[in-house]
Amino acid sequence: MKGKLKIILPLALLIVLGGLYKVVLAKPADSHTKVHGEVYVLPKEFLLNLQGNHFVKLNVGLVLTAGQVPSGASGGTPPPDGFGPLPQEAVVRDVITDTITDSNPNRLVSRKGRNSLKAKILKGLRTRTDVKANDVLFTDVAVQ
Repeated sequence: MKGKLKIILPLALLIVLGGLYKVVLAKPADSHTKVHGEVYVLPKEFLLNLQGNHFVKLNVGLVLTAGQVPSGASGGTPPPDGFGPLPQEAVVRDVITDTITDSNPNRLVSRKGRNSLKAKILKGLRTRTDVKANDVLFTDVAVQ
């Protein structure tokens, strides 16, 4: 019995000390954010012509820096039907349309091609708009 007690007592003490360390002394785990910004999905889908008489039906989202996602239309007249409250949404849609129109349909089917198009769109947004986008998301893609 004393032999078992010599094993159980140190083991129990080790478990209690480990739990105490975990709860009281250990640093809290990093809350690593996977999405850096706020997601804004453009409310109106895209229907665009591609090479070879193909077309794509596409929904697009943007990861915007904090504070960029509008809560509603900013004063004045509301946006046209199908458009959201993002002040430069028409320019954003134009950049996306210009970048994807007449692309090879295979670029939208392959991951590598989509990532290339997203990078081009992001570059165009940074060049032509004041929208602070961190990423471009293709939420739905249908190529025909």
